[in-house]
Amino acid sequence: MKTINPYTGILVALTVITCWFISLYLLLAWDFAWNNPLVYLMVLVQMHLYTGLFITAHDAMHGTISANKKTNNFIGYLSVFLYAGFFYNRLYAKHHQHHSYVHTKEDPDFAPHGFWKWYFRFMLNYVTVIQLVIMAIAYNVLKIWVDERNLLLFWVLPSLLSTFQLFYFGTYLPHKGEHDNEYHSSTLQKNHLVAFITCYFFGYHLEHHQEPRMPWWQLYKTKG
Repeated sequence: MKTINPYTGILVALTVITCWFISLYLLLAWDFAWNNPLVYLMVLVQMHLYTGLFITAHDAMHGTISANKKTNNFIGYLSVFLYAGFFYNRLYAKHHQHHSYVHTKEDPDFAPHGFWKWYFRFMLNYVTVIQLVIMAIAYNVLKIWVDERNLLLFWVLPSLLSTFQLFYFGTYLPHKGEHDNEYHSSTLQKNHLVAFITCYFFGYHLEHHQEPRMPWWQLYKTKG
């Protein structure tokens, strides 16, 4: 088996963070017209990059960014804070609770009562008052220099849309219904392009539970 360069995880993580930052910086400075179709495409691009931030933090939760724990956790802290002011320690505990108690009452990512109830339970398990305060402060500081329509369209909206992307493709679809495996998970039909675009290969969700220490950019290799 080919050995993975120990710095590749760091490089991938920093690439995602850098792409998100550059894209956001340019979009916040863009004097756009509402009738330009590129505007709406860029909202989706930025949404996907936000999802990449969260997936990067998720990799850190499984220790797959760097063998150096401090480096690994720092990138996890940074990614999830940039995503929406989240605190890595809280998400770390909740996520490992999901892996330990998948599809049970103790699973913070599970609610067997339909899409919307499940989504709101999912969000309430992770969103905190202090996080909302941080985001409110950041918004009001940023709007001193940034046009408010740019903030709403390229900073607020993509992050909100990203929560639906993460939830639908990374939690709801894989775990809804009953399954005949110990991880109570289904998996996306093999299509690496679709799997990447939808949720950075986390549609291959059964495979993720089977090999949780496989980084997202290697996860497609587990798909038979």
